[in-house]
Amino acid sequence: MSVVDGDPSAEQVLVVPRAVAVPRPWRGVLTDCATLAGTLAAISVHGRFAPRAAMEDDPSFKQVIPYLVLRDGDRWFLMRRTRAGGDVRLHDRWSIGVGGHLNPGDRDIPGGLRREWIEELAADFVPPFRPVGLLNDDETPVGAVHLGVVCLADAAGRPVAIRETDKLSGWFATTDEVAAVRDRMETWSELAFDALAFDALAAEVPADVPPGDDPGAVGSGKDRVVPL
Repeated sequence: MSVVDGDPSAEQVLVVPRAVAVPRPWRGVLTDCATLAGTLAAISVHGRFAPRAAMEDDPSFKQVIPYLVLRDGDRWFLMRRTRAGGDVRLHDRWSIGVGGHLNPGDRDIPGGLRREWIEELAADFVPPFRPVGLLNDDETPVGAVHLGVVCLADAAGRPVAIRETDKLSGWFATTDEVAAVRDRMETWSELAFDALAFDALAAEVPADVPPGDDPGAVGSGKDRVVPL
C-alpha cells in the first residue's frame, strides 16, 4: 500500500480499484471463501491511501470499510442511534455493525478494526476478528464508492458497552429481537444480518435435503446476493 501525495490536512483513506475488488457488481454479502481470500489479497497488493474527499465522487475506486458484527454465542450486539447525531437520516436507526474508513495509521484491516473497537466500545478485551464476507451495494451513490469487509467477533460472555452513549445505545439481543427491527436498520446492517442469520439457519438444514432444494441457495449456495 502507498500513500498518495496531497494535502496533509485531508483525511486519507484506503481505496482499491473497483475493477480489482468488484469485477462483477452484486448487492449483498458474498461469503464464498475463495472470493473473500482473493479480494483480501488484492486489497493488500493494490490498495493505496487517497484523499477521502476525492474518492467520495469517484466510483472507479472502492473505499474499504471493515464492518464488525459482534456476537455473544447466538446473540447479536444490537445498537440504536439516538437523535443526538448530526445526520437526521440515521436518527433512531438500528445497526449490528461497527466500522469505519481505514487511515494510514491503521496500516491494515485488523489495525482498523482494533482502533474502531477501542473508540466505539467499552470492553476490557480485544477479540480476534474473523473476515467472513464482502458487502457491496451499488444502488446508492454512497454505496457505489464503498466496499465492506464483514468480520465477526465473539464476546464469549464478557461485558461490552457503548462508549458514546449520547449517540448510541447497545446491548446483546436474540436473533428474533434483531429480526423484529430489521426494516428499521441501516442498509449495510440489514444486508449483513440477512447473510449471517441465513448462514446460521442454513447450517441447520437437514442432511437429507437434496441439492438445489434449499430455497435460499444463491451463487455459491450460501451467498445472500443479487447479481447486478
